[in-house]
Amino acid sequence: MNKFDVHAVNMVERPAMSMAADYKLAMAGKVSESEAERRHIAELLASVEREAHVSQRKLASELGVALGLVNTYIKRCVKKGLIKVQQVPSRRYAYFLTPQGFAEKSRLTAEYLAWSLTFFRRARGECALIMAEAKRRGWEEIGLVGGSDLAEIAIFSAAEQGVKVAVVVDAGMRKDGVLGVVVAAGLADVASAPQGWIVTAIDGAQATYDELVAEVGPGRVLAPAMLSIRVTTGEGAQ
Repeated sequence: MNKFDVHAVNMVERPAMSMAADYKLAMAGKVSESEAERRHIAELLASVEREAHVSQRKLASELGVALGLVNTYIKRCVKKGLIKVQQVPSRRYAYFLTPQGFAEKSRLTAEYLAWSLTFFRRARGECALIMAEAKRRGWEEIGLVGGSDLAEIAIFSAAEQGVKVAVVVDAGMRKDGVLGVVVAAGLADVASAPQGWIVTAIDGAQATYDELVAEVGPGRVLAPAMLSIRVTTGEGAQ
């Protein structure tokens, strides 16, 4: 038996149909990736509006994505007529929003703000339920897997209920910490394993859950219902 000591449990509750109708983001598969992509495009257009001579490396840092992905986004925006590219001295480029680009930036920003409010309300409620379940199981210290916006909400909810978040695991994060919680690239980098783990990855949530369960066992993993994860059931399942 490994150091995590496992028992199979199913904590995920299914969302109500009324919530599913209003909640634009089905947190799984291609839909979540599409939403994340639209947010990145909105942020890219806003950055270009602020600074025409912004470098792709700086854009990648601001968006928190790989440099190659920024290049892909820019090419897509140019193809759609949202951005014009002009070469400037020193073999650099300047980016300018077209009228269509301004309109698309406004539309995406409004869409994201509406989504964010719905997301926050639901995430806050579900994280409170998850932390209550963690306490019921006697977990005084937990780890989060996935450094998304959901992780930040989970950290706040944990603090409200007296549960300590020891680490956020996310190989793609470029920050050393999230709201004072240390970030680790993988489970192998966590010196002292917490009593339980909560999935807070939005993109690729199912794969994250499956990999985590394979590593520590289902009895040590919980996930908010909004992620629509197919959970592993077994002894002690709810």
